[in-house]
Amino acid sequence: MEQHASPINATEILLSEGVILLGAAVAFVMLFRRFGLGAVLGYLVAGALVGPQGFGLVGGAQSKLQIAEIGIVLLLFLVGLELNPARLWRLKRDIFGLGLAQVVLCGVALSVIIFFFTGFTWGAAIALGLPLGLSSTAQVLPGLKSSGRINSPFGEKAFSILLFQDLSIVPMITIIAALSRNPADASGPPGWLLAAETVAAIAGLVLAGRFILRPLLGLVGRLGERELFVAVGLFTVLASAALMHSLHLSTALGAFIAGVMLADSPYRHEIEADVEPFRSILLGLFFLAVGMVLDVHAVIANPLFVLSMAAALVITKAALIMGLARLFGMDGKQAFGLGLLLSQGGEFGFVLFAQAQSAMLIRPEAASLFSAIVTFSMATTPFLMLFARRLEFSQPKHKEQESLDNAPQGSAIIIGYGRFGQTVAQMLMGHGFAVTMVDKKPAQIEASGRFDIKVYYGDGTRIDLLRRAGAEEARLIAFCMDDADFDGKLLEPIMEAFPHAAIVVRAYDRRQLLRLKDLDVAGVVREVYESAICMGIQAMQALGVPDREIAEVERQYRANDGQRLAVQIEQGTLLAAKDLMYRPGRSMNLFNANPLEEGG
Repeated sequence: MEQHASPINATEILLSEGVILLGAAVAFVMLFRRFGLGAVLGYLVAGALVGPQGFGLVGGAQSKLQIAEIGIVLLLFLVGLELNPARLWRLKRDIFGLGLAQVVLCGVALSVIIFFFTGFTWGAAIALGLPLGLSSTAQVLPGLKSSGRINSPFGEKAFSILLFQDLSIVPMITIIAALSRNPADASGPPGWLLAAETVAAIAGLVLAGRFILRPLLGLVGRLGERELFVAVGLFTVLASAALMHSLHLSTALGAFIAGVMLADSPYRHEIEADVEPFRSILLGLFFLAVGMVLDVHAVIANPLFVLSMAAALVITKAALIMGLARLFGMDGKQAFGLGLLLSQGGEFGFVLFAQAQSAMLIRPEAASLFSAIVTFSMATTPFLMLFARRLEFSQPKHKEQESLDNAPQGSAIIIGYGRFGQTVAQMLMGHGFAVTMVDKKPAQIEASGRFDIKVYYGDGTRIDLLRRAGAEEARLIAFCMDDADFDGKLLEPIMEAFPHAAIVVRAYDRRQLLRLKDLDVAGVVREVYESAICMGIQAMQALGVPDREIAEVERQYRANDGQRLAVQIEQGTLLAAKDLMYRPGRSMNLFNANPLEEGG
């Protein structure tokens, strides 16, 4: 009997804790979003209240934090998907110039402050100060993406700094290992070997992505199973992270490399859309766990130290980042906004503080105090982000006008890149529009690649995939699929989600056109209508019909077909107005003022 009690109790605990955590998260996130304070602060407060230091409704904060760190891993994977080589090259000055300067300058400045104002040794001050120089990718990046600012000049500066911060985690782990006082670490690998293993692991991941992962995705695409894409996406992330973890490297770096491997893949948008829900829920759980592990007793025992150090952290980073941004050409107000946006401590601080504690550089009490300092600094971010956003958009009008003049003509998304979609896309690209092509046939994607045409894999009727493909900024979405069963009901949520985008649709036949009759789309084209008319013209030319009569036949046919179609749409049936069809014994009265009079 006792043998069965443990699993039952574990299930009950899991269910009850899950209900409490999710319930608290929903309530506080809704409340904090209602007042414009952001979801992250809601998660932190909810975790603090239900956790061991609050009402004690949920336990096991550390174990939940370890599981929830997968959310950060998935976030870095999605960051890697954004970083195709062309964008990396364009942002190289900001990533490796501004990013490097920020990490070094802020880390050194905070280490000096800790050494002179707290009494820690130099080793401990460095182990604490360097992690504090990192900002919260999990807080800043989703905010920039959800507000559509990730591709703005302001967003690209922030993205570049965050990216270099994420890349700097491995060197920081190496520095802490070199300063370690733990005898067990003395037998560990030297720093140069760790760096060599890192390079080898990255090279291995890149080769695996090129020669294993991409062919695997092509096979999955041919099978057409969406669940397999979810499984392959999560397998890629977790396998890359596990490889790095086995080498005592950053799991987040492994996930980032996995994302970069697929940044140029035609399957990028499909994987991104499938992985995003897991990232969202696990990142929410991460911030819940951060709130749960907040040592309230340590804060109560040292409130002045925690608050003053959190204030020093925010002020120091904001001032230094503002100065660096000005040196890299940003407007004064925008530079100040960038400093506020990145002024908090980051989630990787918790990981690095644990490393410093294991290395015997700091005591557990110090790790708890500085974790609380990071948490308090993160709590200021929603307020500072609101202010930073106002500064971002407060540019002089002449600069705004200049940027509009230099902006691209617009953008379009083509769903279905077969014979029909290719013509539409070629015409738009010929005019200079930016066009994104999506198709769910791997063979079509591979064939297009041979002509150096990038086509992404995915179901273009999914709103989440369209959003990944840039539908929020697109001016046109053209549905060019060869699908007789395509239902207009699928377009209604798309039109509601992207009301600014004009919708044009390829109709397979007259039946499908009738199914689209209630939609306020910019245009519907029957796929063979114009080509059939062209052949009819060629047929009459071959029969020796004079050009003048051919032109009149075309005009009358178009008018007659339009009238018939209007009646069919009104009555909702193909049988309506069948008496308007031409048949043996009923022909046109050529050059009659009313060509539809006969038999009408």
